[in-house]
Amino acid sequence: MAGLDDVFGDLFSSVDAVALFSPSGSYYERFTDLDDEGDLDLIVVGTENDVGAETFVELPLEFDDVSDRIRFGLEGAFDQDIIDDGDTLACATSVFSDDIDTVSRVRADADSRTGIYDLFARSRADPEVVKAVLELAIELGQKGQKGKPVGALFVVGDAGKVMNKSRPLSYNPFEKSHVHVGDPIVNVMLKEFSRLDGAFVISDAGKIVSAYRYLEPSAEGVDIPKGLGARHMAGGAITRDTNAISIVLSESDGLVRAFKAGEIILEVDPEAY
Repeated sequence: MAGLDDVFGDLFSSVDAVALFSPSGSYYERFTDLDDEGDLDLIVVGTENDVGAETFVELPLEFDDVSDRIRFGLEGAFDQDIIDDGDTLACATSVFSDDIDTVSRVRADADSRTGIYDLFARSRADPEVVKAVLELAIELGQKGQKGKPVGALFVVGDAGKVMNKSRPLSYNPFEKSHVHVGDPIVNVMLKEFSRLDGAFVISDAGKIVSAYRYLEPSAEGVDIPKGLGARHMAGGAITRDTNAISIVLSESDGLVRAFKAGEIILEVDPEAY
């Protein structure tokens, strides 16, 4: 239709790179054919590099939400030094079908990085498990327990070492069970148990190993922001002494924080999620 290029052409004008999210081979070839002079920076983002792209950012899982998908892809590109702060990208992805059907013009902002790439892509635990625990903590932060704010601590991955650096506060309701996080019925149980003290310990594959664990890592050298208490200190320290990550819901300010290697790498406001 006449005139559309004049309007939608602005989406592609003066872009620094084009990011293709899970393109088919033929779609990718159409872009490489355009790049005869080598002046088109082309980035492929997906769970697999099926097209053999030279510049590739891996998604550890498929993000259903398009904004999450693009945000993760950009953080991965930042992490690999593929893009710079202030770059403008045309991000082509699928929304309504399996094929790419939507293009978004996005400005890369280094200050808006959340740490989500490091949390998912470089954690020992399965990405789907990390996602399930993060979403559970966010849901608890949104709704609380019986209408009241609650705090919770989930330690994910390297469960054997975590168990060795902790002790039981009470009986372990999951000792002889084989239940996994992400199951709706199990999540209801976890929400109920969140009212009581202690950490949940979850394996790399998502098996709930224990509840009511008192973590006993050394807190020496662990630096957390002022105002955060023992739950955050324990959550940070256990990730420095093991290869686990921890996801902490604060009862006082309602924020969800993720720790890795003794440092906060993600902070989420459940009400804004």
